[in-house]
Amino acid sequence: MNREQMARRVLELLTAIAPDVEANSVISGVAFRDQFDFDSMDTLNLAIALHREFGVDVPEADYMHLASLDQCVAYLAERIA
Repeated sequence: MNREQMARRVLELLTAIAPDVEANSVISGVAFRDQFDFDSMDTLNLAIALHREFGVDVPEADYMHLASLDQCVAYLAERIA
């Protein structure tokens, strides 16, 4: 899976967690919290979804790496490679 495919899948997971978010409006380099109402519970749910989808454990100490789409993809790419 390349980074573009990974980003598309992360966006799908994100919109499932936060249904008020439109995937085409997400700016990849901007923190989710700065773009829409995304709180710590949403971050936890995203970490769980990423674990289920990609098999990557995301410890709480690494949640800061899930702040934006670019950061999520970079984090996943590093752990999957």
